[in-house]
Amino acid sequence: MYGFVYNANVLDREGPVPVYKQVADLVRDQIERGELKAGDPVPSEAALEKHYDIARTTARRVARELREQGLAYTVQGEGTFVGPPGTPRSPKRMPVYQKIAEEVAERIRRGEIPPNRAIPGEKVMMHRYGVAKVTVRQAVGYLREQGWVFTVPYRGTYVNEPDKWPINKDS
Repeated sequence: MYGFVYNANVLDREGPVPVYKQVADLVRDQIERGELKAGDPVPSEAALEKHYDIARTTARRVARELREQGLAYTVQGEGTFVGPPGTPRSPKRMPVYQKIAEEVAERIRRGEIPPNRAIPGEKVMMHRYGVAKVTVRQAVGYLREQGWVFTVPYRGTYVNEPDKWPINKDS
């Protein structure tokens, strides 16, 4: 997903260098090799956690380390990006929550999730997409704003009737 290969074995969990510094070094190597360019998103905390089998707090320290080295900056609620603060983000990169929302909307369009049926829950989507709960909630909020879904408190989020769906600009 982010151009890195899962290999938790590259980390020396017993050595003197903290794990977060080792992971930050691996990300720095990707930046230096040009695999991650200025404005590109750095792998999310959830993605680092999953791919390197590290704790969320360790993944959070990776982003802090990259910021301290001047290699990345963080935009609250959107992620951490390569470059110094103010570097324009890659225009071709849609926010992760929008990508998730688009995929769910496509499943609704194809009839995989019919009207008045629940979309996958937060935990399912967090696991499926390797993202934090806040990202899933942004995706669901985006679907709700567009008219794809409605939420019933304490029950879940359900697909709206087709007449409430946004008009497809491509058809």
